[in-house]
Amino acid sequence: MDVSASVWLVLAVSLAAANLPFFTERLFLAVPPPAGGKGLAWRLLEWLVYCSLATALGRYVEGRIGQVYPQGWEFYAALTCLYLTFAFPGFVLRHLRR
Repeated sequence: MDVSASVWLVLAVSLAAANLPFFTERLFLAVPPPAGGKGLAWRLLEWLVYCSLATALGRYVEGRIGQVYPQGWEFYAALTCLYLTFAFPGFVLRHLRR
């Protein structure tokens, strides 16, 4: 896989991972929701786990392409903002549009 395709793959997986908690009712795609339904707190926990997995995929792909560069807190702050931006459509459809 070339570098360009790897970047697009990671972006597509990140976009899907950021929106997945808002489009499904099951916890982590497997567990039935709690009796009261899946609330915002569960969705944020799922969002955090999915985005961590997408970040791990990005680090893996970076390692396959070449050297993995160490990142500081600024990188992870910007990455969190990017994932929040990616999650905006799912959040709007689930919680703001009634």
